[in-house]
Amino acid sequence: MSIDVVQVTRALDYAAKKHVSQRRKGEAQEPYINHLAEVAHLLAEATGGNDANLVIAGLLHDCIEDQGVTFEELVELFSADVAGLVRDVTDDKTLLKAERKRLQIVETPHKSDRAKMLKIADKTSNLRAMAVSPPSGWDEQRKRDYFAWALAVVAGCRGVNAFLEEQFDRAYRDGQK
Repeated sequence: MSIDVVQVTRALDYAAKKHVSQRRKGEAQEPYINHLAEVAHLLAEATGGNDANLVIAGLLHDCIEDQGVTFEELVELFSADVAGLVRDVTDDKTLLKAERKRLQIVETPHKSDRAKMLKIADKTSNLRAMAVSPPSGWDEQRKRDYFAWALAVVAGCRGVNAFLEEQFDRAYRDGQK
């Protein structure tokens, strides 16, 4: 059995357990693991299945930010490479939301290509979800603002993977309808 397959399934199991009671913000309240699986799937497709650590980081990308998992724990369980990718896309929750959003626009262009790929996959999944199940209470302007912000973040990631950029652009267009 391939060690990569084992590691990916370990990460899926770990992410599912860590996010077990978390739901997406949309009206459908789908299980959060659906988002993590979609991000990992986009990354697997984008790399032709040739970067297991990036796929694993896709599954784990919100563990530090949302579930209190430490960088050190991810290093121990998965690797320094995976933990570094997760850390590169993790917001500092001690900052105000507006500042975190601003920093994503400013700092993302300076991240590694693999972190940028992870960021594009995350934003693509978020836009897809927003198009079919926006958070309750969000009016059209708030939704448009979110799409504009996601577009600004991804602008700093362009040039790293044509497949992911195409998927993002499609999700963006579909969400504008």
